[in-house]
Amino acid sequence: MSLVAPPAQAGSTSHHGAVRPARSAVADAYARLTEVFPGLEIRELGPDDATPQDGGWVTAARLAEGGAALDAFLAWDDAQVLRDYGQQARPDVVASFGLHRYAWPACLLVTVPWFLHRRVPRYPVEHVAFQRAVGRMAVRTGAFACLPGDPAAALPGARVVADEEALRAEVRAAVAEHLEPVLAGFGPRMRRRGRALWGMATDEVVEGLWYIGHLLGEEQRVMRELEQLLPGSTKPYVGSAAFRELTGPNGEALPTRDRASCCLFYTLRPEDTCVTCPRTCDADRITRLSATATA
Repeated sequence: MSLVAPPAQAGSTSHHGAVRPARSAVADAYARLTEVFPGLEIRELGPDDATPQDGGWVTAARLAEGGAALDAFLAWDDAQVLRDYGQQARPDVVASFGLHRYAWPACLLVTVPWFLHRRVPRYPVEHVAFQRAVGRMAVRTGAFACLPGDPAAALPGARVVADEEALRAEVRAAVAEHLEPVLAGFGPRMRRRGRALWGMATDEVVEGLWYIGHLLGEEQRVMRELEQLLPGSTKPYVGSAAFRELTGPNGEALPTRDRASCCLFYTLRPEDTCVTCPRTCDADRITRLSATATA
């Protein structure tokens, strides 16, 4: 379970029926995201659309409450670990997996529109719902930040900021606004607090967009953008994007990074650490990254 890769889902999705008209400044970005990563489909809710809460849907606000809805959400992870690995995971490990499987796509709600179109939406937890079994999210779009000269500045909810650095600050603030209550809900189950939780959030921001950038054919630009977004001094985030480059057996460049947090997968498979885990030595990284590149 490398956390560079997307979290496993129970199935994939496809669009059915007529194409929905663009409703917002982020619609094109979400359509492009689903095009390259069909495992995640994002539906924008209209003014008259109710937020889905049945049929496997859960709102981020309910997860943040840390009660029965979170219990039901984590039961999926508990069952998945038992089914796939033939053993029971510790409750804190199950909760860590569950947070990853929510936070990875949730961060993309903000980072993909920023990367593709320089637009940064704001999503309070009440405005996002997740159907994990089929990889769908429903969002209620509203306020967003953009740069001067962006045609979207004329749309309702637009707020123009001065420059690229101001827009990066908007990305950090938007992700933090959404994740902070979610982290508070998951934290007691994970037996983590403060810095450890925000280290995990930092990894979700970086590794989610890094993966999508690879699918878009823009991995190098994504890495440069993420290094500017998270230079290492942007609280509450922990550490920097932490990219570095290794050299493969044929002299090829192999990009990697060091995670700020531990996903705890080693508790299930001690010999199978993530390629970005600090526990994974550079020699092993080179072997695994070279094999992936060859494949």
